[in-house]
Amino acid sequence: MSNRNPTATADRWRSLYPNCERELQIGAWRYHYLDNRPDQAAGDDTPVILCVHGNPTWSFYWRSIFGTFGDRYRVVAVDHIGCGLSDKPPRGEFPYSLAAHRDNLVRLIDHLQLRNVILLAHDWGGAIGLAASVSRVESMAGLMLLNTAAFPPPYVPWRIAACRIPLLGTLGLRGLNLFARAAVPMAMSKTKLDETVAQGLLYPYGNWNDRVGIDSFVRDIPLTTWHRTDRVLRQLEQDLSKLAHVPKLLVWGMRDWCFRPECLERFLLHWPDATAVRLADAGHYVIEDDPRATLDAIESFLSGLRGENVQH
Repeated sequence: MSNRNPTATADRWRSLYPNCERELQIGAWRYHYLDNRPDQAAGDDTPVILCVHGNPTWSFYWRSIFGTFGDRYRVVAVDHIGCGLSDKPPRGEFPYSLAAHRDNLVRLIDHLQLRNVILLAHDWGGAIGLAASVSRVESMAGLMLLNTAAFPPPYVPWRIAACRIPLLGTLGLRGLNLFARAAVPMAMSKTKLDETVAQGLLYPYGNWNDRVGIDSFVRDIPLTTWHRTDRVLRQLEQDLSKLAHVPKLLVWGMRDWCFRPECLERFLLHWPDATAVRLADAGHYVIEDDPRATLDAIESFLSGLRGENVQH
């Protein structure tokens, strides 16, 4: 199944995208990911930064991690099924649930035999990455979270709830691409997203079929306790204690209207020893909105791990 958008204009974003694409076949579907050291021997203890995106982004969101840390670390960045350059099966052929995305990520960790993993996750990628981390605690060396959650949403912004209106919500998300297009300005606060970067973020979502994952992520937000993902998120929050011993960095854009500062404080209730970096002027796309401060915080955290927990 091709995910390349033949109608796209000149793909200026490609010069920014890391040239280390790989694929894992999961059932009938291609699971696309980036890996800057695909030939690293199994069991090698070189630290791995495992990047997990949210909605409506994809592995392109993590390009600066490859550029900044790729010379010292193995960096792996996934595209969830339905997102990025992974296959985008119809809703009836893939469950498009938090549990399914978690299981795919665990399969990749096992397939690549990743050890000494430092999770870097944003938005829905936080819940997916943490759920996978709980399943592979023995492989985890660090957690770095950017504006995310790992519990049922304490509130749902009206802009998200509106996307769940029957028929109209799907028409807007899949027909007009309102969710991904609106995120370009709305997920920023301190700065304006560069036009080429915006093109890269939007590239995989060029038509109705390509936007199935965006729509499905929104529909997987539990608004009631009987929703299938409510139970998964409640269990995940209980399981956060299993990661208590793992060093943690929480970098938060404090002007995020979706994963607001309350989410950061809720993480700190579970992990009071976590390092929290609050970026007062940054919005939801924190690594795009304040890249220098975000990358500096990651650099400082990784330097501490090199000295204390991660063995080269």
